Amino acid sequence: MRSHTGVFIGHLLFAAVCLSGAPVFLLVGYYALPDHPGWDWPALVFALGLVCTAMIPVTAITATRQSYPRITRRDRVKKASHPYRDDTFVMWAPKSEQGHPQAQLVRADVLEASLVHYSPDGESTFTTHGGNYTPDEFTPLMRLRMRVHDGEGIEGFEVTGECRVPSLCLSAITAGRLAVLVGPERPGAQRRITPQWPSSALLAGTRTWRVIDLEGRTSDVTRRVDRQLRQMRISREAGGIPLTGDTLDLRHLDPHTAARYAALADRPEDQAPVSEPGEEARRLADQLPGEQGAFGSVGRRWSRRGGVLVRARFLEMRARTTFQDHGPVLDTVLRIRPVDGTPPFDASRRLTVPMDYLTALHRTKEVVLAVSPNGISYDVDWARSSLLAGVTAATVITPDGQELPVTGRPDLIWALMNLLAAHGISVTTPVLDLRKRRMHTVAGAVLHMVRDHVEPRTCA
Repeated sequence: MRSHTGVFIGHLLFAAVCLSGAPVFLLVGYYALPDHPGWDWPALVFALGLVCTAMIPVTAITATRQSYPRITRRDRVKKASHPYRDDTFVMWAPKSEQGHPQAQLVRADVLEASLVHYSPDGESTFTTHGGNYTPDEFTPLMRLRMRVHDGEGIEGFEVTGECRVPSLCLSAITAGRLAVLVGPERPGAQRRITPQWPSSALLAGTRTWRVIDLEGRTSDVTRRVDRQLRQMRISREAGGIPLTGDTLDLRHLDPHTAARYAALADRPEDQAPVSEPGEEARRLADQLPGEQGAFGSVGRRWSRRGGVLVRARFLEMRARTTFQDHGPVLDTVLRIRPVDGTPPFDASRRLTVPMDYLTALHRTKEVVLAVSPNGISYDVDWARSSLLAGVTAATVITPDGQELPVTGRPDLIWALMNLLAAHGISVTTPVLDLRKRRMHTVAGAVLHMVRDHVEPRTCA
């Protein structure tokens, strides 16, 4: 990832080229002013040149903040309107098609998934669309093979087809659980299947979900799939009670609907698995754009002056209508825990979130931040975040050529990242090869961390 200074200089040069005529206007107006006192054309030309010249650094600063994922003091949430718990994750995703009025809401398990088409031509620039919708060019087209569960008057069946999946809800595909509307049976035609993407993210466990009963007690319903489906059906029958946020308070509903919701609490249910069996057949991270995972680059000056890494957690993601080729631009809230022992704080920041990272949201919401030596700014490191989240496979190669896979061990990967950062060693790939000369100083410590936790394999 480029440094903040490098990104700023690039935008500054670009703005200077685009507004290259501003200094010329400034000079022409300045030298012509003595001959034309008052508000004559030289004064107007001088004012125009002055304004356009001042816009060069302002434009560069604004563009850098938009494109570079840095969190500063100005992003801190002063007073949270909703005090999020540490394990909360709220997702505000685009609405789905409502389907036929007589359609039934049932569960569908994704058996296989593959990318059919995703090829926007924005060349990594920011593209904003009017209205409240997600354009097709920024919505990946997927081919899904699903097993639709039984419903009232519906016998379970398999179906294969193509559909657009909002990038914010990609983790529902990886997890393998969807909420779909099954249309009424039509003679000689297949029933229409309409995925409900925000509800699918809830069913997949990507979104957290709690219910406050009529006595004010809170129960966690996250990944209680049967209860969630019944709640969704009640909401649909009651005219569309919005199941947004992370909590449903029954005390705010009409008595009849609240009683129907409360009756569901009498059905004990274990949590469903994080992901349904066969996740490899629907793994999308390798097919979607994003930044390749890596143990991370280290600036020598940053390392010598005491820069450190910290882990943060997303508490909220809200969809917008701005996109880049490798991911949507989202309004996010993160909880950051400083390493110096000071209390954690929340930060609200607009970020471009890579699509391959979004496929893993059902498993983790953690990201890695590089903290400036003075502790003022935090840079989101997507390469390290992808490796920590398991989006990219992580491997350690020992001095004698043994391959030690460490994917799926976030605490171990985190310890290795910090060890490399403390020694000022950059590893810009997901493979930590201890056979390289520059790794000799940390080889012993790395082996000590991983030897007792992984099964070695011979590396050619």
